[in-house]
Amino acid sequence: MNLYLFNAPDRAAVYGIGTYLKALTHALEGSGINVHVVNLHSARIEFEIIKESYYEIWHVPEVFNQNTFNGSLQQLEDYCRNVIYLLRLHIKDTKDLVFHINYNHYRFFAKELKTAFDCKVVATVHFTKWALELQGNLTLLQTILSKPDDQKNTSEEWLSVCFENEQNLYKAADQVITLSHYTQNLLQNDYHIDLHKIKVIPNGLDDINSFISKDKESLRKQMLISDKERIILFAGRLEKVKGLAFLLKAFRKVLETIPECRLIIAGNGNYDVYYQACEDIWTHVTWTGFLSKSKLYELYTVADIGVMPSFHEQCSYVAIEMMRHGLPIIGSTSTGLKEMIIDSETGLHIPVIEDEEKVEIDTSILAEKMLYLLQNPKERQRFGKNARKRYEECYSKDVFRKNMCHFYRSLYE
Repeated sequence: MNLYLFNAPDRAAVYGIGTYLKALTHALEGSGINVHVVNLHSARIEFEIIKESYYEIWHVPEVFNQNTFNGSLQQLEDYCRNVIYLLRLHIKDTKDLVFHINYNHYRFFAKELKTAFDCKVVATVHFTKWALELQGNLTLLQTILSKPDDQKNTSEEWLSVCFENEQNLYKAADQVITLSHYTQNLLQNDYHIDLHKIKVIPNGLDDINSFISKDKESLRKQMLISDKERIILFAGRLEKVKGLAFLLKAFRKVLETIPECRLIIAGNGNYDVYYQACEDIWTHVTWTGFLSKSKLYELYTVADIGVMPSFHEQCSYVAIEMMRHGLPIIGSTSTGLKEMIIDSETGLHIPVIEDEEKVEIDTSILAEKMLYLLQNPKERQRFGKNARKRYEECYSKDVFRKNMCHFYRSLYE
């Protein structure tokens, strides 16, 4: 089988999609599948193929057409058409050919690939544009889509076009991979994609044995964390959709009961939006910025609980990493996160309150659940042990490899 995985220099490549492609290429090592990672819109001046140990990286440079507006749909279609010309020139082995698209604005690409090649086209739903803009508020999306076009404002028109482009891509693909059952239901009920075309395959990650060289006690001493201090960890982009504003409000309530408590926020973003929420509790909040994986894994090791108050997650790598480290998670019931965390077994759920006007989290409930775990070490230990087991059974590299290899081979069976 000849597999071509499409990547692009998008912010998402630094986070979820980049991790997905790296995990997937590693998982397919020794599988017998010929893997090629195609980097679209590459910053390289010329087309280039680089051979790695068990896969190839293809760099397709950006092309600027003076006759089309930069960033326009027409420019994207022109670029995709040129990419296909290059692929036709350089793909010599066309046996069991599979193209795997990982960005949901390449609807034109899927149709043209099927015209140019005898192939199968796969698309993975890593995120949806409307969910990022609307904080995962499906009720509001449905209201917007039901409006007549002449009654939509500019933002609503843009969201409708994004939704339609995603829908066209998924309809053009032979198979669509979703990372959660929530998204499977969403595609079936709202995007009207045939159920038989949708396959649920959660993300997976390699184990951490080679990453952490010190135990929790040693790392806490190294970081000057006292035995009494309890550590709450948030890891992710500092964006509204991640629910950090609600976490900071809940953390204030926690400090009233447990003053020996610290919130560590690991991630990049617009800090100014959140600094004001830390007034008078700055000494209890640590901002790390974007961290290397090794440093982030050290924080997972020293933390007592992880908190994920997100409004939109497909199959969060942060949640997988926390479970892999045996860290109990308090997470929202948003999208795919609800099914990753088993309430009262591997962590605790925080209900998301949603209507046409807003989405929010009750900070009193969040604070109560944080206090419950911080004050009950035996429960933390039980949840952490169960979380580690869930990682091994559902989100490990071996499980991911088995699921993806079976999926790819089923395309031609």
